[in-house]
Amino acid sequence: MRRDRSRAAGGDTPDDPKDLLPADSVLGLDEYLEMHAAVGHRTRYEILYRLVHGGDTSPKELEEAIDIDDSTLHYHLNELVDVGLVEKRQRTERGQDGLYTYYRPTLFGEITLTDGVDELIRGEWEFEELYDSSADA
Repeated sequence: MRRDRSRAAGGDTPDDPKDLLPADSVLGLDEYLEMHAAVGHRTRYEILYRLVHGGDTSPKELEEAIDIDDSTLHYHLNELVDVGLVEKRQRTERGQDGLYTYYRPTLFGEITLTDGVDELIRGEWEFEELYDSSADA
């Protein structure tokens, strides 16, 4: 059931994983690995999930949805921003003084989530019989 997803030139799997990247890659292998490590934390995964599936969101809305305190939320948001999965945006609102801050996923954030953890979870649904030991009885 193994799928070969090699993207190397010629379709061969390279000896060195960094050779999977195109010569003009925007990011290095370590940067991609940092993205996956960041989303591997439950709170950061949930933040990214809500941003990808719910759209632009203010810190207050995230705080309420996840039931997390302000300082912990901002710590995790900063981690996601630092690795390039989320971007912080500010704009002025009509009739309001000051700036409105909100977060949104980057393209890397959307792909990391939907083709990463979400894909693994969807795979479990698609291949449920493989995980169901009672099917053998």
